[in-house]
Amino acid sequence: MEQADVTSLIPILITLFLALTTRNVVVGLFAGVVSGVAMLEGSFVEKGPLESFSALMKSYLLPQLTDSYNAGVILLLVFIGGFVALMEKSGGGVAFAKKVTQWVASKCQAQISAWFGGVVIFFSDLGTPLIVGPVFRPLFDKLKVSRQKLAFIIDSTSSPVAILIPFIGWGVYIMGLIQKEFTALNVTMSDWDAFVGAIPYQFYAFLAIAIVPIVSFFRLDFGPMAKAEQLAEQGSDFGKVQESMNVFMHKNAKSSFVWAPLLVMLVVLCTILVPHGFPFQKVAGSTFRAALSSAYFFAAFTLIALMAFYGVRKLSDGIQVYLKGMSNMMSVAVILVLAWALSSVGKELGAAAYIAEQAQAGFPYWLLPAVAFLLASIISFATGSSWGTFAIMMPLVIPTAVAIDAPLLVCIGAVLSGGLFGDHCSPISETTILSSTGAGCEQYEHFRTQLPYAMLNGVIALGCFLLAGIAASPVIVLAAIVAQLAIYYVLSKRKPTEQLESISAE
Repeated sequence: MEQADVTSLIPILITLFLALTTRNVVVGLFAGVVSGVAMLEGSFVEKGPLESFSALMKSYLLPQLTDSYNAGVILLLVFIGGFVALMEKSGGGVAFAKKVTQWVASKCQAQISAWFGGVVIFFSDLGTPLIVGPVFRPLFDKLKVSRQKLAFIIDSTSSPVAILIPFIGWGVYIMGLIQKEFTALNVTMSDWDAFVGAIPYQFYAFLAIAIVPIVSFFRLDFGPMAKAEQLAEQGSDFGKVQESMNVFMHKNAKSSFVWAPLLVMLVVLCTILVPHGFPFQKVAGSTFRAALSSAYFFAAFTLIALMAFYGVRKLSDGIQVYLKGMSNMMSVAVILVLAWALSSVGKELGAAAYIAEQAQAGFPYWLLPAVAFLLASIISFATGSSWGTFAIMMPLVIPTAVAIDAPLLVCIGAVLSGGLFGDHCSPISETTILSSTGAGCEQYEHFRTQLPYAMLNGVIALGCFLLAGIAASPVIVLAAIVAQLAIYYVLSKRKPTEQLESISAE
């Protein structure tokens, strides 16, 4: 029976405290689950650690793995992991990027080309720095564009693009978290419809992607980035580091290694789903996940065959890369299982009911998206993990949104945007580290040159969530980009001496 009192929040508070202090979401989630199970099953002192741990495994962790939906999500993530590893180790991304650079002759073209490469290589947020950075680095040096700018472009087209795609690892992971809450709350909307419906409200992602062409076309640099660009124009090595990332390249690699497997994926998806009425009729979630798993498998098979045909990798080597990529998804699976378990424990303790009860007592529904955005930003900034933030925030925000009749899709978008914003601002984020490494610039230099852009985009996104909480409309994102252009135009028109003075206090 649910106990709608403040003690039901103890597992969540333990999760937050340990995740923030250890900067390890897995530790926080595991401790939260253990504490919740102890509250439900009796203390470890009464039953002993062995019996209590057995109850944890039997009643709370194993059921997450035997659930058909959960198992389907984990299986799909495994197939995605194998495919992404093949893409990163095929040399196709490098070959594709090199083709793009053949037509680049100006600073603006270089920045737009790097941005375009990051958008096209959408299948892996961590793969973008591994591919785009090392390929465009010599070109940026030649055209005297700062490496800080390259790191900024990479960071703006890795996670922000990936979080908008429903059929890659990001989307599958997020939909898994959403569906868990929908099932507990008897929400009839599917996880797919919720994710796609929330895309227009991922304001920060759109702002992060849009800022690169805006800055490039109109030369709207300001703050530390303006100084970095000025020094690069003078031929300075300020902020540069030694080449430290070895990206896989092969003389026989083809750009078709990128588009051919994606084409196969599309054909397989259509072949399986069209007979079920897709895209005009709703397709069962299990059917869709099975189709995606099949599409990723045949796309991977195509890429392995292409690498063998062109002499890039032997069949056996390609299979080994594929299997290793599959195993790399285990850490994601662990976070998902623990998040699902914590959600189940919280429901049994009455945490969702208690939060909803308190929210109904007077919390304005229109304010929830903005609050969710801010909380997710803080957690993500402190932990450096957007995925971990989603696992913590979805079980809190979705039940609250349903209870107080807040705009559900906007609230989901707020959690996703907040996690992305905090991750962008965090110096310990994996994408921050890889973006600076891929671009060949100092990590601190990437952090401080990107921060003003991220903070301004975050402020604009916060304003959008305040507005969307009152009147949800996809048009808001267009207004946000217009406001972004206007603000950056004003800031970039400050005198160079003013810009330098504002960043000289270091």
